[in-house]
Amino acid sequence: MTQSVAVVTGGGTGIGRAIAESFAQTSKVVCLGMDADSDLPDSMTFRKADVTSSADVEAALGDLERIDVLVNCAGIILHEGREFVPEGFKKVIDVNLCGSQVVTHIAKDRIVRSQGAVVNVASMWSYFGSKNNPAYAASKAGILGLTRSYAVALAEHGVRVNAVAPGWIKTRLSSGAIDNAERSTAIMARLPMKRWGMPDDVARVVRFLCSDDARYVTGVILPVDGGFGIA
Repeated sequence: MTQSVAVVTGGGTGIGRAIAESFAQTSKVVCLGMDADSDLPDSMTFRKADVTSSADVEAALGDLERIDVLVNCAGIILHEGREFVPEGFKKVIDVNLCGSQVVTHIAKDRIVRSQGAVVNVASMWSYFGSKNNPAYAASKAGILGLTRSYAVALAEHGVRVNAVAPGWIKTRLSSGAIDNAERSTAIMARLPMKRWGMPDDVARVVRFLCSDDARYVTGVILPVDGGFGIA
């Protein structure tokens, strides 16, 4: 039996790594991105690639004849007002939103061949405005439209496209808020489940969306936020 193949962008760190590790139990996993932890397990292959570059992505995926799962998790956030500057705004949009489209476009024929599944990583900020990070919020709002559009476009080919919307997950990306006593206290006061999410909490939901248990689910954006969005 041919081994299934999972491609995870941003799979070298944080939430992406947790997702990649969960698929590595049963699939060949290829992680794409610019950064990787030094202790990635041997069961995962990391390939350095800029997801905004079609040439980089083509080269990184060139040897793969099939792709059963694609998870678009690569993302950046800029602080200190840099997202309000046009160059900073464009950089975040390019990575978080356009990068997801670039990788999906390049992988599409191989996903169709496998009748596979795509999961994009949105955010609770897909729904909220952000005082300090307008580009991140806008990019993640765009992920919702991208997900629904590809879900409609690929459904007739047997491909499902969904998204997860993580809340406050304990990663390097969110450490600025979680490690700030004033901000973390305010966040926790609103958070119904009274704990930070862990990367594995997101990985488990991604695995579900790619499984046969979700075989009639497409175009869904599933919050993984401990209830933050409804509080």
